Amino acid sequence: MAKIKLTFDTCAITADTLDTLTAKAVIDALPFSARAQTWGEEVYFSTPVEVPREADARDVVEAGELAYWVEGTAIAIGFGRTPISVGDEIRLASPTNIWARTTDDVRILGRVKEGERVLLDLV
Repeated sequence: MAKIKLTFDTCAITADTLDTLTAKAVIDALPFSARAQTWGEEVYFSTPVEVPREADARDVVEAGELAYWVEGTAIAIGFGRTPISVGDEIRLASPTNIWARTTDDVRILGRVKEGERVLLDLV
């Protein structure tokens, strides 16, 4: 669908959106900015997007998948263990809509600090 860039104060990643309702809603809302929050090895931030949970939503994600957390109207990017992970899995707080993927090394998000600004826009 589209390529987007997420630019934090300390790093940036690009991602390719998937063909989903959530991806379309995020693309339609671009550009927007937010303040990052962290939860274990996860970065998340609020969005102006509101979409329902999709049928294939899941709470265990793979590194590089960008998720939309319905209950928090937030984008979540897991890059390692969260407080509720079992073993080495990346477990988010609840089932999320996977709407984009990056081939960038998401471990770079470990640099992101609470309150850091993030800007999302099309590449």
